[in-house]
Amino acid sequence: MRNKKLVDYGKFGYIFSIPFILAFLVFSLYPILYTFIIGFTDLKGLTATEIHILWNEPFKNFVTVLKANLFKKAFTNTVVIWILNFIPQMGLALLLTAWFTDRRSKVKGQGIFKILFYMPNIITAATVAILFTQIFGYPSGPVNTTLIKWGLSAKGVDFLLTPGRVKGVVAFIQFWQWYGYTMVMLISGVIGINPEIFEAADLDGANRVQTFFLITLPCIRTIMLYVLVTSLIGGLNMFDIPALYAQDHGDSGGYTVNMYIKDQAFAGAYRYNIAAAASVIMFIIIVLLSLVLFYIMRDKDEAKLKKLKKQQLKLAKSKKAY
Repeated sequence: MRNKKLVDYGKFGYIFSIPFILAFLVFSLYPILYTFIIGFTDLKGLTATEIHILWNEPFKNFVTVLKANLFKKAFTNTVVIWILNFIPQMGLALLLTAWFTDRRSKVKGQGIFKILFYMPNIITAATVAILFTQIFGYPSGPVNTTLIKWGLSAKGVDFLLTPGRVKGVVAFIQFWQWYGYTMVMLISGVIGINPEIFEAADLDGANRVQTFFLITLPCIRTIMLYVLVTSLIGGLNMFDIPALYAQDHGDSGGYTVNMYIKDQAFAGAYRYNIAAAASVIMFIIIVLLSLVLFYIMRDKDEAKLKKLKKQQLKLAKSKKAY
């Protein structure tokens, strides 16, 4: 019997991954590293050809950014808008998840509802901005027409007039656009839970609220962490909706950090070093906040078990030493 030569199919996986790796190195990793380097230089001007690293004052650009009132205002706007949209977004997504995955109440036409709730997420940012500019238009938009008709306002409300109103509208747009995505992610986590756990809870007499808070939520902790971290990254990097709706004004309540970075890099003096420094600062803030979320959402029982195992190993080693 002739031995057949075995074919190593694993190498084809590496071959097919080469285009992605090359694209990542050229279009992602290199720009990130270059941005970090620029943050420590004096690179300015549209036609600048020389770059000098600030050896004497390496953190000069970072100090300049942190002291800039416009950056402080942009950062505050970004955080406020993210919080205002994320809290109701997460609340509604959890409510819809509990509704769609409840074993005791079978919702008819779930597929249609899920498509309708998810649909805002696939609409382009430009379309969404134009849509809500018309909806909240002053003085004759649908919202103002309704307010006047119901006697809640005599002449309507100019939602672009004050920073607080702009923040509220931008936060609402972000909430409307992303709650469906968050809902779908949470539902996918619930579907992955072993049905026997829910059956055991039913036999023990647990009601719907107890089942959701004591079984469902702990079992989707990993998905919750993913949603929190991705929302944090997307929220602190928001640009398109605020820029298109708030008309990119520095005095607007919708002026975000990414808009500040864009203005520093591509307007006026073309201060690439300041823009890079601001980008690095935001990168560090996002990493630190993500680590905090990882710590808060950790499995405490698993952490205690690991700690106990380490203590047992130390105790065993100390006994061997004697």
